[in-house]
Amino acid sequence: MCIRDRLGGYRLRAAAAEPRRDLAAVAAVGGRFVCPGDREWPSQLDDLGDARPVGLWVRGRPDLRLWSLRSVAVVGARACTPYGAHMAATLGSGLAERGWVVVSGAAFGVDGAAHRGALAAGGATTAVLACGVDVPYPRGHAELLGRMAQQGLVVAELPPSAHPTRSRFILRNRVIAALTRGTVVVEAEYRSGSLVTARQAQRLGRFSMGVPGPATSGLSAGVHELLRGEGVLVTDADDIVELVGDIGDLPPVRRGPVLPRDHLDAATARVLEAFPYHGATHPRDLARTAGTSADETLGRLYELHSLGFVEREGDAWRLTPPSARNDDARRGDT
Repeated sequence: MCIRDRLGGYRLRAAAAEPRRDLAAVAAVGGRFVCPGDREWPSQLDDLGDARPVGLWVRGRPDLRLWSLRSVAVVGARACTPYGAHMAATLGSGLAERGWVVVSGAAFGVDGAAHRGALAAGGATTAVLACGVDVPYPRGHAELLGRMAQQGLVVAELPPSAHPTRSRFILRNRVIAALTRGTVVVEAEYRSGSLVTARQAQRLGRFSMGVPGPATSGLSAGVHELLRGEGVLVTDADDIVELVGDIGDLPPVRRGPVLPRDHLDAATARVLEAFPYHGATHPRDLARTAGTSADETLGRLYELHSLGFVEREGDAWRLTPPSARNDDARRGDT
């Protein structure tokens, strides 16, 4: 399409616009129009340059600018798996519990699960729509959108009564990417609007993150491709906050369960490791293998006996059979 034809189309759309009608319509549902220069305008949207929205239609009491300062987008497949829905809800609730606003597109699947997770945790969530803020789309999320209009924010670039089209979803995605500090993709195929959002976030200097899934799942293929590039692998809210948060927002140390044998001192642990898996052995053989003296080995053996790890058999010692150990020693089995 040439520039002349495109300008002609813009003139026709401008001639059909009725700003007073739109303002009255958004006011009727308790909304407002926010544009650049307003106190409530999120300045990070200016990073879009010429693609910056002319303004945003907003429903909900919270301040859009303030809520967007600490926000993360959680997006993904509409036809997600139970795993994807679980992870989206878990991330949504985890981020909300840590004081972050969860932003998504209110679609079926991952979007809806992320919104519900945030709401279930009593947290904050923002829906960015590809239609008017007064249009319940998808219809199956009418109740969810109503809750967000009461407890959170519903935002759209399009005026009231506007209905979604394929191209409008793509336009909506750039707003999600620019509005937040980072975008997390939970599940996505190779050709997915969620990946468009994540890559837009990368271009804007935001964090792009992905939740890994089964290598055999087509719904994780797009996420894995993102992770092979500049995307960062995340598995929970702590991982996300470490990336997008302030200095000092570090995740807890990752480690497996603490076992009783972890509390043994080094010499006692060496004596225990010196035991053969089957059969009895003499203390002098244990001392030679563990590199300890005979007297020290004997003392360590009685410590291990009191903890239920070993038992005496004449002059020899053997590992206590797992079925005969006490609960603490059984938990120490490897």
